[in-house]
Amino acid sequence: MLSKAQISLITSLQNKKYRKQHGLFIVEGIKSVKEFISSSYQVESIFYTDDANTKVGKISHNIKSHELTEAEFQKISTLKSPQGVLALVKLPKQQQIEISDLRNCYNIVLDDVQDPGNLGTIIRTAEWFGIKHIICSIGTVDAYNPKVVQATMGSLARIQVHYIDLHEFISSTDLPVYGALLNGQSIYQTEWSTEGLIVMGNEGNGISEEIITLIDQAVTIPRIGQAESLNVAVATTIFCSEIARQQLV
Repeated sequence: MLSKAQISLITSLQNKKYRKQHGLFIVEGIKSVKEFISSSYQVESIFYTDDANTKVGKISHNIKSHELTEAEFQKISTLKSPQGVLALVKLPKQQQIEISDLRNCYNIVLDDVQDPGNLGTIIRTAEWFGIKHIICSIGTVDAYNPKVVQATMGSLARIQVHYIDLHEFISSTDLPVYGALLNGQSIYQTEWSTEGLIVMGNEGNGISEEIITLIDQAVTIPRIGQAESLNVAVATTIFCSEIARQQLV
């Protein structure tokens, strides 16, 4: 039986304020929940329907489990088409970025990306291309927003997402800084270093003027058609793909 207090707690976690207050976030969907169970994250409890029970697999005795009716599950689900599995996972402690961890590889920097779907896709893309750290401005959408978590399809369980003052951070590092800008050098003519930061900007305004002043190399994806701009998640994928292509040849 699902109590009113449980429903209130779970639904409140759609709000960043209450995620921080309770130290919990929602993971929903069979694949995503299984990814977090297998990760270093601490899964506090799982709610599931009878139909989904066998698909989740063995649940550790350290994780509280609750079987719900379909009607009860509908009350806590954040999805239009629920899969019958939802987990409450403890928020990780914010880890300090060690510059040594950013050496000899590329890492993504996000300047006020707002759309949850975009951030989720970027996290998923980062894992595909072996990128381990995503460094976000304070104004970037919360990585533990349920829509972001859902869009990562479990990749969030293995990617380090940091929220810091970007200007202070970039100013303090000697890593090469590449920025996605409309007036930059073609991405296909850019000579990429063996390490660096890839800065991607806000959906509507691009990279802020404050951060542009810190960019070493402005890079653009050449436009052939008439579209005004590229979606930031798509642009990030193209950047990651081209860097990987050059470094693999």
